[in-house]
Amino acid sequence: MRAMVLCAGYGLRLGEHTRHTPKAMLRLAGRPLLEYILRHLARHGFDEIAVNLHFLPEAIRDYFGDGRWCGCRLTYVEEAELLGTAGSVRRMADFLGGGDFLVHYGDVVTNQDFTAMVEAHRRQDALATLLLHQRAGSNSVVVVDEQWRVSRFLERPSDAERRAAASSWAFSGVVLCDPQMLNLLPAATPCDFPRDVFPTLAASGRLVGFPLTGYRCAVDSPERLAEARSAAERGLLE
Repeated sequence: MRAMVLCAGYGLRLGEHTRHTPKAMLRLAGRPLLEYILRHLARHGFDEIAVNLHFLPEAIRDYFGDGRWCGCRLTYVEEAELLGTAGSVRRMADFLGGGDFLVHYGDVVTNQDFTAMVEAHRRQDALATLLLHQRAGSNSVVVVDEQWRVSRFLERPSDAERRAAASSWAFSGVVLCDPQMLNLLPAATPCDFPRDVFPTLAASGRLVGFPLTGYRCAVDSPERLAEARSAAERGLLE
């Protein structure tokens, strides 16, 4: 199976940690964050993986090479201008379009069972299946029914919208997609999944949630970096 890991961002909220280092190369227990992601994807059958690059791309290319030592084969794509999470995926339509594919944010580490997620995605006949975790006050608010169909996806909602939604489910930075999803992404415009794609897709009834059952951390601040490092040291990340 194929996947794409999004590694083009600057990681500005991490301050000095990412001034001279791509976020994907930050060390957790001596290994780059991206290494944990690639090895975990490979364990669950995602062995053809695209990685988009922008800031200091050579640091990632030089370290990982063709990726075979991580159990996968890597395809790199460099973005002269940032295309957004959905725009980056749309650019790789030829690479990703042969079957179900997974998109993984490059600052998220998890030991989630992706094999179970793939099985649920196919049972639900979903266009996209979102990995969800519970967190009050998250940037995204996801409303699901008893069958895990997403009825509303709110990105950066107002306080009033958040209260009305009455949900603590949030997007976890991992989405499994049917190849038909690629036809819904603008071909030439930078765009993001949470802002530009998921809210509209929720109305179609073919956006589904899958609840997090493992460990997950988005390394988007110095505090979260410390948390992920502790998790790696304790063996929570394989």
